[in-house]
Amino acid sequence: MTAPRPLPGLQGSLFDQGDDPRPGPLDGIRRTALDGGAWIDHLPGWFQGADALFEELVERVPWRAEERRMYDDVVAVPRLLAYYREGAPLPHPALDEARSALDAHFASELGEPFVSAGLCLYRDGRDSVSWHGDRTGRSSTRNTMVAILSLGDPRDLALRPRGGGPVALRLPLGHGDLVVMGGSCQRTWDHAIPKTSRAVGPRISVQFRPRGVS
Repeated sequence: MTAPRPLPGLQGSLFDQGDDPRPGPLDGIRRTALDGGAWIDHLPGWFQGADALFEELVERVPWRAEERRMYDDVVAVPRLLAYYREGAPLPHPALDEARSALDAHFASELGEPFVSAGLCLYRDGRDSVSWHGDRTGRSSTRNTMVAILSLGDPRDLALRPRGGGPVALRLPLGHGDLVVMGGSCQRTWDHAIPKTSRAVGPRISVQFRPRGVS
């Protein structure tokens, strides 16, 4: 078994320097319509003080490495993970503020709050997530939303219609950016964070989901 890579070292000067971490306003968010009733919202630089939040999450979150069986082999999941189920305290109060802001902004469309948070730590360009949709639970049959806060070095979010084919949309996610996948996106489209040979530093993805969506 290959030994797990260590947590990345931090270089605070790489990212923004600001006040205490907090979400900004959501009135600048922009929507892109996709086929099949899917859509994606994007707001660059939504989080202020994102550098401090990144550093604290690296230190506070109980990151774990996981393994999964693929055919006749067991392989390491190429990223570190953490999960905060409904009712569990989040690892930083700024994430509670972010979730409350998202609840208020999307209340009329979503009709329910975001209740859980999944976190991924991509240590470098070798870490990735393969093509998938969040189709476990209600999202396999119903429209829903998944909101993602991106922190750290930029990585591309790639999207394509479910079933394969070329990438239809490649969205660079930068430090403090927000992206929300909504409508039928989880069941009619797939998304991925591809590996890259570029020299990139660590990135944290914080995914907020409603009840029963995973």
